[in-house]
Parts: sequence; structure tokens; C-alpha cells
Amino acid sequence: MLDCHTHTELSPDSKAKLPDMCRAAKEKGLHALAVTDHIELCRWYPQDYYKARPRNEEDFYHYAARFERSMEQNLLAKETADGFVFMNGIEMGEPDADFALAERLYRDERLDLTIASLHELPGRLDFYFLDYAKEDIPALLGDYFAELLKIAEHDCYDVLGHITYPLRYIEGTAGIPVDMGGYRDRIAAIFKTVIGKGKGIELNTSGYRQSYGKPFPDRELLCLYKDLGGSILTLGSDAHAPEDVGSGITQGLALAKACGFDRVCCYLRHEPQFITI
Repeated sequence: MLDCHTHTELSPDSKAKLPDMCRAAKEKGLHALAVTDHIELCRWYPQDYYKARPRNEEDFYHYAARFERSMEQNLLAKETADGFVFMNGIEMGEPDADFALAERLYRDERLDLTIASLHELPGRLDFYFLDYAKEDIPALLGDYFAELLKIAEHDCYDVLGHITYPLRYIEGTAGIPVDMGGYRDRIAAIFKTVIGKGKGIELNTSGYRQSYGKPFPDRELLCLYKDLGGSILTLGSDAHAPEDVGSGITQGLALAKACGFDRVCCYLRHEPQFITI
């Protein structure tokens, strides 16, 4: 049992206290826990820098300050962790907003794990806030996977996070079915890039407890990653509360095994530490 993707109150969409997340990890018998609070690079600087106003309740600015607070609390937790391995991580949102900054943050020696995620396209709202009845979904997903490929091509991450993130809301919330066959070649190109750079992907198990009902990515795409030579795989619950720490990880491990993986990994100082399933 390991959980490589969790959030605390330093993320705008969580109220969880870090000690409570650690306590949950220990009580649930996790071997390893990563705390990976949101660090959105499209809002790294103070609000005045962008001459913008928050568009919704999660549009926080000055993630530079949040990053330093995250490093402070996580390093303390790492020193005092008892009964499990603690990883100091971040979920780096929108690294495409500033690749030079993304690569500089990735090289921060305090970090164990950097998850690169794409929550919103340039100039658009987070996929959570979009009205899919008004969206051209094929074009939207095409733009998403094109932007994700740009991210994969840079050296600013250890693993790509929840690579089918928009489906959480398109299929899971809006109930609009998507034929992913038309995106298979684009996703394969992302996987080949990730593999070629010695990076990995995340099996995000949050979908198991949400209306979507499947992980990100699902079985078909996870098997594609394996067939293309992918070997680096982390599992993360995307927990924003203590009760969700480790959620879906057992199912995720079974799925990984079914797709041909015999090991998964956690990270220490950006180096994958493999664990046999």
C-alpha cells in the first residue's frame, strides 16, 4: 500500500491538516505517503502581477508563497514520520504556463516527487468549471492532449498526473460519453515521450470513489502504456481529506497487475523506488 498523491489545506480545494493525513496513512498501514499540494504555475506570482481578478473560489494567486509553506510543513513531517515513508511532493499544475520556472522548481533539492498535471488549458477555466453542454468536446480533448504532449516533452516532472483528467467531468459529472479511440494515437505519443525520457505516469484512483467509476487512465490506456514499454507507475488516491487516504489503491494495484505490471514505485529525491506488487 502506498499513496503518491494527496492534498492538505495548502491546496485551495482541501481543508485537511497534514498531521491528520499522516495519521490516516499510519492507521491504514501505508508503506509510503506523498503529500503533493497544488502549485499552479499559471498563478505563481501575486495577483497584481497578472492584472487579473479571481474567476471563481479556487482562483488563488501567489503559489510561490504556498510552495515555500508546503516545503516547510512537508520537511517537518518527513523528519518525524513514524511507520511509513514520507515523500515531499508537489502537484505542479500548468507547467506549460512557464516551462523555465517548471524546470527550476523540479530541480529543487527538497523535493522527492513532482507530479505534472494539466487542469486548465491556456486562457480557459479549470475543466471542473466548464459547461460541457456548450463545449466542442472533440476539439477540447484534442487541445488537451496536444498541450499534455508539450508538457511531456520537458524535463520538469517525475510522473504525469491523471492523464485523462477531463473525463472526470465530461463523463463523470456531465454524463456525456466519449469515444477515446480517436485519441489513442495522441495518447500513445505522450506515453512514448514519457518512456523515452525515463519518466512515468500516475494511476490516479480517485475515479473509483467518484461518479466516473474508473481510474485515470482506465484499463485500456494503462495496458497501452505497458505495451509501449512503460515501467514507471505510481498510484495516488488524490485524497483531499484523511478518510480518502489510500482510497482505491488496492483496486489500482490489482488493475496494474492485470495489465502486466509486477511492481509500482514511490520516489525519493526524484529517483523511483520500486516495490513489488
